Amino acid sequence: MSSETVRPASRLRGTVRVPGDKSASHRALLVSALAEGTSRIVGLSPGDDVRATAVIIEQLGATLNAAGDHVVVTGAPGALHAANGSLDCGNSGTTMRLVAGFVSGIDGEHVLVGDPSLSKRPMDRVAVPLRAMGATIEGVGGRLGAPLRIVGSTSLHGIDYDVPIPSAQVKSAILFAGLGASGPTVVRERVRTRNVTEHMFSLAGVAVESVDVGAGRRVTLHPGLPRARDWRVPGDPSQAAFFAVLGAVHPDAEVSIASIDVAPERIGFVSVLRRMGADLSLVDVADGTGLVSRSARLSATRIHAEEIPSVDEVPALSVAAAAATGVTSFVSMGELRVKESDRFAGSMALAGALGCRVWAEGDDFFIEGLGAASEFRPFDQSASLDHRMVMAAAVAGAAGAGCTIHGSETVATSYPSFFVHLNGLR
Repeated sequence: MSSETVRPASRLRGTVRVPGDKSASHRALLVSALAEGTSRIVGLSPGDDVRATAVIIEQLGATLNAAGDHVVVTGAPGALHAANGSLDCGNSGTTMRLVAGFVSGIDGEHVLVGDPSLSKRPMDRVAVPLRAMGATIEGVGGRLGAPLRIVGSTSLHGIDYDVPIPSAQVKSAILFAGLGASGPTVVRERVRTRNVTEHMFSLAGVAVESVDVGAGRRVTLHPGLPRARDWRVPGDPSQAAFFAVLGAVHPDAEVSIASIDVAPERIGFVSVLRRMGADLSLVDVADGTGLVSRSARLSATRIHAEEIPSVDEVPALSVAAAAATGVTSFVSMGELRVKESDRFAGSMALAGALGCRVWAEGDDFFIEGLGAASEFRPFDQSASLDHRMVMAAAVAGAAGAGCTIHGSETVATSYPSFFVHLNGLR
């Protein structure tokens, strides 16, 4: 385990180009593996999580080659097959859940494994609908931890499924399985989650319909294989959130983030930070939409999980809450407990280490802010094998009084150049 010492930054200026969106990167690889012909992907995330998905599609029969800043995938529809060995998902919950749906439609036995952190995460939420479609899935314990044993079938059937806990990963697993199923597959979600899968399916010629229903959405997928095409992956907004918070809480900062995905389901953190008083601007850039964050005085607010359905940005927002005036409430955040680490406890521990008063009530937690990042204490923090906790701690250290982060190497799962980019703003 390595450690990283983050020094306080007196001034922050510059532009950061965050890695390609992880969500789109995973899906571009999987869609391309199912397509007849050759697909080219530009901007693929360089992190270990996406690399795990890339290795898996090769094990299943697709061909992948890197050519400059392009990744070229030759699909193998009809020829995908069970791998000789296990499919190693590393630390990536997205890989495990999406691949579970992907291989459910491939005849044979598939064994999905992960690192110690991923092996503790519940996979029952994907197993329930995939079993209903005709796949056989076994795992460890009542909530089905890895390793997962999946017996896939080319005789799956479509289902009509209400997702009980909002999850783009669960929705996507069902939709990938539905591509080869008999009959349509319908997924209903009470809160709209990121629509990356259905959008990419549509671009690749798959018949998929999405209808907003109140605060939720109904997605109807008709069986069929995607067409090969070229993909350009936008910057990852969940990574941009950390630099947005850094610019907002630092006393002398103007931080620009180059082109990112600005789908409404992906940038809920922008609305939250603006409500707290952050000076954030979405701006047109050469290749899309960027984000500029400038120093501001923040005030406490109430943040509900439905505003940020993946809750991936909560560790960053906990730093914003620590710098704000007043008590910020994080409501219905139970999903944080089953991420790469217990981010519910981790976000509270980070704010506590900065000097804040923190407490929890059920699935809600509360941070009484210090009024400014200049009031942060120096601290030591263990990242608990969680890349987002590494980045949150680093943002707090750079904006405040510095810190030492133990287990900092975990950031490579999603953002290998994070510390280079952070230091480049000094």
